[in-house]
Amino acid sequence: MITFFAMLGGLIVWIIVLYNHLVMLKNNSDKAWSNIDVLLKQRNEELPKLIAVCKEHMQYEQETLQRVIAARSRVETALKAGDMGSIGMAEDQLRLGLGQLFAVAEDYPELKASDAFLQLQMRITTLEDNIADRREFYNDSANLNNTRIEQFPDVLIARMFSFRRYRLMSFTTLEKHDVDIAANFKH
Repeated sequence: MITFFAMLGGLIVWIIVLYNHLVMLKNNSDKAWSNIDVLLKQRNEELPKLIAVCKEHMQYEQETLQRVIAARSRVETALKAGDMGSIGMAEDQLRLGLGQLFAVAEDYPELKASDAFLQLQMRITTLEDNIADRREFYNDSANLNNTRIEQFPDVLIARMFSFRRYRLMSFTTLEKHDVDIAANFKH
Protein backbone atom coordinates (compact mmCIF):
# COMPACT_ATOMS: atom_id res chain seq x y z
CA MET A 1 0.00 0.00 0.00
CA ILE A 2 2.78 2.43 0.92
CA THR A 3 4.61 1.45 -2.27
CA PHE A 4 1.51 2.26 -4.32
CA PHE A 5 1.15 5.73 -2.76
CA ALA A 6 4.88 6.38 -3.17
CA MET A 7 4.66 5.45 -6.86
CA LEU A 8 1.50 7.55 -7.29
CA GLY A 9 3.19 10.49 -5.55
CA GLY A 10 6.27 10.07 -7.77
CA LEU A 11 4.09 9.98 -10.87
CA ILE A 12 2.28 13.16 -9.82
CA VAL A 13 5.56 14.96 -9.12
CA TRP A 14 6.94 13.79 -12.48
CA ILE A 15 3.82 15.09 -14.32
CA ILE A 16 4.09 18.42 -12.51
CA VAL A 17 7.78 18.79 -13.41
CA LEU A 18 7.10 17.97 -17.08
CA TYR A 19 4.14 20.33 -17.21
CA ASN A 20 6.10 23.18 -15.62
CA HIS A 21 8.97 22.70 -18.05
CA LEU A 22 6.59 22.81 -21.02
CA VAL A 23 5.03 26.00 -19.62
CA MET A 24 8.50 27.54 -19.31
CA LEU A 25 9.30 26.68 -22.96
CA LYS A 26 5.96 28.10 -24.13
CA ASN A 27 6.52 31.31 -22.18
CA ASN A 28 10.06 31.68 -23.53
CA SER A 29 8.71 31.40 -27.09
CA ASP A 30 5.99 33.95 -26.35
CA LYS A 31 8.55 36.32 -24.79
CA ALA A 32 10.89 35.94 -27.76
CA TRP A 33 8.06 36.77 -30.16
CA SER A 34 7.03 39.74 -28.02
CA ASN A 35 10.58 41.13 -28.25
CA ILE A 36 10.43 40.90 -32.06
CA ASP A 37 7.00 42.52 -32.07
CA VAL A 38 8.29 45.49 -30.05
CA LEU A 39 11.24 46.00 -32.41
CA LEU A 40 9.04 45.75 -35.51
CA LYS A 41 6.68 48.36 -34.07
CA GLN A 42 9.59 50.66 -33.19
CA ARG A 43 10.96 50.35 -36.72
CA ASN A 44 7.53 50.98 -38.23
CA GLU A 45 7.25 54.15 -36.14
CA GLU A 46 10.60 55.39 -37.48
CA LEU A 47 9.83 54.72 -41.16
CA PRO A 48 7.34 57.60 -41.67
CA LYS A 49 9.96 59.99 -40.27
CA LEU A 50 12.57 58.62 -42.69
CA ILE A 51 10.17 58.88 -45.62
CA ALA A 52 9.27 62.48 -44.69
CA VAL A 53 12.96 63.45 -44.60
CA CYS A 54 13.58 61.70 -47.93
CA LYS A 55 10.59 63.38 -49.59
CA GLU A 56 12.13 66.77 -48.84
CA HIS A 57 15.20 65.87 -50.90
CA MET A 58 14.21 63.13 -53.34
CA GLN A 59 11.70 64.66 -55.73
CA TYR A 60 12.31 62.06 -58.46
CA GLU A 61 12.32 58.87 -56.39
CA GLN A 62 8.64 58.59 -55.54
CA GLU A 63 8.46 54.97 -56.74
CA THR A 64 11.13 53.89 -54.24
CA LEU A 65 9.39 55.75 -51.42
CA GLN A 66 6.01 54.25 -52.39
CA ARG A 67 7.51 50.73 -52.26
CA VAL A 68 8.73 51.33 -48.70
CA ILE A 69 5.37 52.80 -47.66
CA ALA A 70 3.44 49.87 -49.16
CA ALA A 71 5.78 47.30 -47.58
CA ARG A 72 5.45 48.99 -44.18
CA SER A 73 1.68 48.76 -44.50
CA ARG A 74 1.88 45.04 -45.34
CA VAL A 75 4.08 44.43 -42.28
CA GLU A 76 1.57 46.23 -40.04
CA THR A 77 -1.34 44.24 -41.46
CA ALA A 78 0.54 40.94 -41.02
CA LEU A 79 1.50 41.85 -37.45
CA LYS A 80 -2.09 42.60 -36.55
CA ALA A 81 -3.19 39.28 -38.08
CA GLY A 82 -0.36 37.41 -36.30
CA ASP A 83 0.38 35.48 -39.49
CA MET A 84 4.03 34.42 -39.29
CA GLY A 85 4.21 33.54 -43.01
CA SER A 86 2.83 36.91 -44.08
CA ILE A 87 5.11 38.73 -41.65
CA GLY A 88 8.13 37.01 -43.20
CA MET A 89 7.13 37.90 -46.76
CA ALA A 90 6.24 41.50 -45.83
CA GLU A 91 9.53 41.85 -43.95
CA ASP A 92 11.42 40.66 -47.04
CA GLN A 93 9.77 43.33 -49.18
CA LEU A 94 10.38 46.03 -46.58
CA ARG A 95 14.07 45.14 -46.23
CA LEU A 96 14.43 45.14 -50.01
CA GLY A 97 12.71 48.54 -50.22
CA LEU A 98 14.88 50.01 -47.47
CA GLY A 99 18.01 48.70 -49.19
CA GLN A 100 16.95 50.41 -52.40
CA LEU A 101 16.06 53.61 -50.54
CA PHE A 102 19.45 53.77 -48.82
CA ALA A 103 21.22 53.00 -52.11
CA VAL A 104 19.29 55.69 -54.00
CA ALA A 105 20.04 58.17 -51.20
CA GLU A 106 23.68 58.01 -52.34
CA ASP A 107 22.63 60.12 -55.36
CA TYR A 108 21.40 62.96 -53.13
CA PRO A 109 24.34 64.64 -51.36
CA GLU A 110 22.07 67.08 -49.50
CA LEU A 111 20.06 64.14 -48.15
CA LYS A 112 23.19 62.26 -47.08
CA ALA A 113 24.37 65.42 -45.33
CA SER A 114 21.09 65.73 -43.41
CA ASP A 115 21.53 64.94 -39.72
CA ALA A 116 17.92 63.77 -39.52
CA PHE A 117 18.44 61.30 -42.37
CA LEU A 118 21.71 59.98 -40.94
CA GLN A 119 20.19 59.51 -37.47
CA LEU A 120 17.11 57.76 -38.86
CA GLN A 121 19.22 55.58 -41.15
CA MET A 122 21.40 54.56 -38.20
CA ARG A 123 18.37 53.95 -35.96
CA ILE A 124 16.59 51.80 -38.57
CA THR A 125 19.77 49.87 -39.38
CA THR A 126 20.28 49.17 -35.66
CA LEU A 127 16.67 48.04 -35.34
CA GLU A 128 17.12 45.75 -38.36
CA ASP A 129 20.17 44.15 -36.73
CA ASN A 130 18.27 43.71 -33.46
CA ILE A 131 15.30 42.17 -35.29
CA ALA A 132 17.64 39.65 -36.93
CA ASP A 133 19.15 38.75 -33.54
CA ARG A 134 15.72 38.44 -31.91
CA ARG A 135 14.45 36.33 -34.81
CA GLU A 136 17.27 33.86 -34.21
CA PHE A 137 16.43 33.76 -30.48
CA TYR A 138 12.73 33.28 -31.26
CA ASN A 139 13.48 30.40 -33.64
CA ASP A 140 15.67 28.74 -30.99
CA SER A 141 12.92 29.08 -28.37
CA ALA A 142 10.22 27.87 -30.74
CA ASN A 143 12.36 24.93 -31.84
CA LEU A 144 12.99 23.86 -28.24
CA ASN A 145 9.27 24.07 -27.52
CA ASN A 146 8.33 22.16 -30.67
CA THR A 147 10.88 19.43 -30.02
CA ARG A 148 9.83 18.88 -26.42
CA ILE A 149 6.10 18.70 -27.14
CA GLU A 150 6.79 15.98 -29.74
CA GLN A 151 9.13 13.86 -27.59
CA PHE A 152 7.91 11.00 -25.49
CA PRO A 153 6.81 11.24 -22.67
CA ASP A 154 6.35 15.03 -22.94
CA VAL A 155 3.95 14.53 -25.84
CA LEU A 156 1.46 12.94 -23.44
CA ILE A 157 1.39 15.99 -21.19
CA ALA A 158 1.50 18.39 -24.16
CA ARG A 159 -1.55 16.79 -25.76
CA MET A 160 -3.41 16.55 -22.47
CA PHE A 161 -2.98 20.30 -21.86
CA SER A 162 -3.15 21.43 -25.54
CA PHE A 163 0.35 22.84 -25.86
CA ARG A 164 0.86 24.14 -29.38
CA ARG A 165 3.67 24.26 -31.89
CA TYR A 166 5.22 27.61 -32.82
CA ARG A 167 5.87 28.42 -36.44
CA LEU A 168 9.49 29.30 -37.13
CA MET A 169 10.33 32.55 -38.85
CA SER A 170 11.98 31.38 -42.04
CA PHE A 171 13.99 33.04 -44.75
CA THR A 172 12.61 33.26 -48.25
CA THR A 173 14.71 32.36 -51.26
CA LEU A 174 15.07 36.10 -51.88
CA GLU A 175 16.93 36.47 -48.58
CA LYS A 176 19.17 33.47 -49.24
CA HIS A 177 20.55 34.70 -52.59
CA ASP A 178 23.52 36.98 -52.96
CA VAL A 179 22.63 40.64 -53.10
CA ASP A 180 23.22 42.40 -56.41
CA ILE A 181 24.58 45.67 -55.04
CA ALA A 182 25.10 47.17 -58.50
CA ALA A 183 21.39 46.73 -59.26
CA ASN A 184 20.51 48.88 -56.26
CA PHE A 185 22.38 51.80 -57.81
CA LYS A 186 20.55 51.63 -61.15
CA HIS A 187 17.51 53.81 -61.71
